[in-house]
Amino acid sequence: MTVAELCAVVLAAGEGRRLRPLTEHRPKALCPVGNVPLLDRALARLAGLGLTGPEHVAVNACYLGDQVVAHVGERAHLSLEPDGPLGTSGGVARLRSWIDGRGVLVGNADAYLADPRAPAGADIAHLLAGWDGETVRLLGQPSPDRSEPDLFSGHRFSGFSLLPWRLVRDLPEEPAELVRTVWRPAEAAGAVEVVPFTGTFIDTGTPERYLAANLHAAGGGSLIHPTATVTGSCERSVIGADAVVHGTVIESVVWPGGSVAPGERLVRAIRVGRDLTVAISHR
Repeated sequence: MTVAELCAVVLAAGEGRRLRPLTEHRPKALCPVGNVPLLDRALARLAGLGLTGPEHVAVNACYLGDQVVAHVGERAHLSLEPDGPLGTSGGVARLRSWIDGRGVLVGNADAYLADPRAPAGADIAHLLAGWDGETVRLLGQPSPDRSEPDLFSGHRFSGFSLLPWRLVRDLPEEPAELVRTVWRPAEAAGAVEVVPFTGTFIDTGTPERYLAANLHAAGGGSLIHPTATVTGSCERSVIGADAVVHGTVIESVVWPGGSVAPGERLVRAIRVGRDLTVAISHR
């Protein structure tokens, strides 16, 4: 099956409860990692595969959905869930008429993937290579602990799955997760393939993991947006657009428009605005 016969769905409707209080200000899909919203990272990855525009890419939205809608604009087809998040399965089901017989590449907006050996998109291209259009494919990373729950063939799911139309066609449009409605039943039927991902994958669903993704994106140094003002000290951190740092920032993230006052010391923390600080415990 060629890319022309596929479509893609980026799941961006979740409430991001584990990431609170950050997600009280913006939806998880729009939280920046390395000064790039997670949703934009996912869209860039799909564009690298040749999947762009509202005919080929859809984004669902619910929680703080107006922010997602405004951010996506005309770049993708938008699927709104006005009565509450439908989960990964229900969100795909709601797009059934848009998918319309095609195989569908489903990506979680909160998945941070990075592979220095390949540009965005090329790093997951092997998920599509030689696909017969009938099996379920999951991107996965090997787990050293084979007793870990929720593994597939000893691999942790790494943010992207490939679903055949035959399994999407009859999904109910009700709150449910793909792991229950598609992945595990297909696994029981011997119709799941796990495609190893050899780069870095981080589920950004918690503040700790979100910080880890940002520090990885910084590459051991600091990423400072050109419009940020930094007169203090900045080490191994990410400083967003229009942020102002007069104090000391170490292994931290300062969101766009955030500020760190003179004499203030921010270590392993996330700063939103002037007053919200999410501290991450040292381990």
